[in-house]
Amino acid sequence: MAAIRIIHIDDEPDLREIIEISLGLDPGFDIRSCGSGAEGIIAAAEWNPNLILLDVMMPVMDGIATLMVLRENPKTADIPVIFMTARAQARELDRFRSLGVFGVIAKPFDPMTLAASVRNYLQPPPDPLADLRAGFLQRVGRDIDALVDLRDALRHGDASLTALEAIKSISHCLSGAGGIYGFSEISDAAAAIEDAALDRLAAAGPDEALLVALDGLIALKPYEKPREVTLEPAAAG
Repeated sequence: MAAIRIIHIDDEPDLREIIEISLGLDPGFDIRSCGSGAEGIIAAAEWNPNLILLDVMMPVMDGIATLMVLRENPKTADIPVIFMTARAQARELDRFRSLGVFGVIAKPFDPMTLAASVRNYLQPPPDPLADLRAGFLQRVGRDIDALVDLRDALRHGDASLTALEAIKSISHCLSGAGGIYGFSEISDAAAAIEDAALDRLAAAGPDEALLVALDGLIALKPYEKPREVTLEPAAAG
């Protein structure tokens, strides 16, 4: 298996040495160290690394300026970049992410776990809920098909107690499970249906409100993946 090529860019010689030793704990990494943004830009274009670890605070050309130059060159534009910084406050992290960095590792970090943290960015651990999510999405498809039939019956004047109870039951289950599996839009849309169905059962709501709520959930099919922002691996240190 080919080694994972990593360039580390930092103006501090001691830190470059520590990080080279730390990453060297993973035999699958091939590391090159660069002492400036300009040096790192040249090395990235020549070596085509799989990842760049980039210090933010550097003289002459800081990490952000280096990132911008990397992004302007077609040879380096798509190389993932992880910032390494002591400025790990929420506001700074949001700013860094807005620049399109692959991730942020906070300083100080644990030298013994740095390699594992970097590998988690490159190869995230398997999602233990993946199979359950896939099964849930299949269920969503079946439930939405049933709701389509119930909606059509409702449009034709069949607002029977049985139909309304079925709508309420399906939407209640989807509302509870959707959020658990990371599908907040399904959860919110199903909750709106359940509320409208409860109002209709209490004779306090019109059929039109329930139809609108049903249309909101049905519009989500096919629903292929969670629409949540995926959390990045925890920063080392």
